[in-house]
Amino acid sequence: MHRLFGIETEYGITLENAEQIDPVKESIELIKHYRCDHKFLPQWDYDGEDPFRDERGFRAEHLNNHPDEVEEEKKDKERFADQPGRSFREIKSDRILINGARLYNDHAHPEYSTPECQNLFDLVAHDKAGERILQECAERRSEELGQRVLLYKNNTDFYGHSYGCHDNYLMAREVPFDYLKSCILPFFVTRQIFAGAGKIGIETEAGLATPGHYQLTQRADFFHVEASVDTMHKRPIVNTRDEPHADPAKYRRLHGIVGDANMSEYATALKVGTTALVIDLIEQRLIPKSFAIANPIDTIKVISHDQTYRWMIQKADDKMMTAIDHQREYLALAQKHLAHQNDETDWVLTEWEETLNALEDDPMGLTDRIDWVAKKWLLETFVESEGIEWDDPWLQSIDLEYHNINLEDGLFYGLQMQRIISDEQVQTAIHTPPLDTRAYFRGRSLNKFEDSVKTVQWDSITFDIKGKPVTVNMNSLANPEIAQKYNEALDLSPNPQTLVEKLGLN
Repeated sequence: MHRLFGIETEYGITLENAEQIDPVKESIELIKHYRCDHKFLPQWDYDGEDPFRDERGFRAEHLNNHPDEVEEEKKDKERFADQPGRSFREIKSDRILINGARLYNDHAHPEYSTPECQNLFDLVAHDKAGERILQECAERRSEELGQRVLLYKNNTDFYGHSYGCHDNYLMAREVPFDYLKSCILPFFVTRQIFAGAGKIGIETEAGLATPGHYQLTQRADFFHVEASVDTMHKRPIVNTRDEPHADPAKYRRLHGIVGDANMSEYATALKVGTTALVIDLIEQRLIPKSFAIANPIDTIKVISHDQTYRWMIQKADDKMMTAIDHQREYLALAQKHLAHQNDETDWVLTEWEETLNALEDDPMGLTDRIDWVAKKWLLETFVESEGIEWDDPWLQSIDLEYHNINLEDGLFYGLQMQRIISDEQVQTAIHTPPLDTRAYFRGRSLNKFEDSVKTVQWDSITFDIKGKPVTVNMNSLANPEIAQKYNEALDLSPNPQTLVEKLGLN
C-alpha cells in the first residue's frame, strides 16, 4: 500500500495453575526457545535507539513509568548483579528471526514485532505467524519446565496493567506534526468501533476495577493525554517518539499505541488498512480542520463504554454526530481520492463501508469478523446458558481465554471467523520474510550468514568480515526499488564479503 508498516504485540504470559510467577524470567526463557538448535546470541544493536527523542523537535528529560515498573527495574538490577554489563542484554533477550521479525522481552512480556511489510495481507500473515512462533516456544518451554506456559494476545491483566499492541507506519517527514496530530487523533478515537477487542469490566492504572460492564476496547481506560513521548504511563493517544528507522530527513514513523491486539484477521486488516489510507490523505493535505473533535481523552472512553452503541461525539465546532458518521467522513475522502489504485486499497474501501453500515444497522451482524462483537456474542451465550449475572468473575476467565493463542484451547479458534489469509500463508510467514521489503535482507542474511552477523537493527546490519566490522546501512531500503536491488545482491552472494562487494561497500 505504498508504505512500510508493521505491528508490535506484547503477549500476556503465565504458568498453568501457578499462584505466582516471575514474568521476566518466563519471558526470557520463552524467547530462548525460539530455535533450540541454535545457541542464543543477543545481536540487537541498541546504540541507535533513543526513546527520549520527540518528534516535536526536542529530547524529553525523562519518561513516565508505571509505579510497578520502577519496582521491576530494581529487581532487574539484582538479577545479574554479579555479572556487570550483562544484565540489560540478558533481560531483553533479543532474537532476530529468520522471517525478518524481532522477538524480545519488553517489560515482562514477550513481544513479537513483525517484519516490515508493504502488502496488507502479508502483514496479517506475519502477525498470525507471531502467534504460531510464540506458541511453539511455549510448547518447548513447557516440556522443559514440566508445566504449561500459557500465552494471551490481549492487552490487560485485569489488575490495572495494560500492555500494548502498536501499529507502525512509515510516512513523510514533511507533514507538520500539528497537522498530523489534528488529523489522526480523531480517527484513532473513533477507529475502536471496529478495531476494539472488547473487554469485561473497567480498569484504571490505580488498579481499580468494576466488573459486569462490557466495553469495546481494552486500552481506552489507560489513555490520559493527547500527545507525548511516553508509552507506559500517562499514555498519549498520539505517541511522539521519533524513531523512524529510516532516513530521518525524509521519514517519520507514526507509532500508534492506541489500538488493541486483534485475534481476528479481518479486524487486523481493517485496522491497519484504514489507518494507512488516512495517512495517504494526511500526506496529501486532504483532511480539513472540521474533522477535529472536542475532548478526545474523554471521548475515547465514552465511546468504549457506551452501551447504546450510538457512540455520539462532540466535534470541535460543538456539533454532535455519531462515531460511525465521523468514520464515514474519512471514508468519503478516501473513496474520492484513493479508489482504484490497487486491489488492496479497494478491498479496504469496500470493507470499511460495509462494516460501518453493519455497525449502524446491527453490530451483532459482525460476529464473524470484529473481535469485540465476537466476544460479546460468546459472553452473552455463556451468561444465558449458565444462568449467571454479568458481574460473575467467571466471565473474566472467558474474556481472557478468547485471547489464548493455543489453537486447541483458545476460545477464538473455536468460533467460525472470517479468514482473509490461508494457513499456508501463515506457515510461509513463519520461515520467510516479505520478499519486497528490507526485512528480506535482514532475515535472509541471518539465515545465510548467521555466523558472520555481528549486530542487527531495523535499518542496519553489521557483518564480521575477516575480523573487521562492515555495516550495511538499510535506511535507503525504504525505497522498494533499492530494497529489490539489495535483496537480489544477497541472493547471488555466497558469503558476506561478496555481498558487500556487490553493494559497493568494500
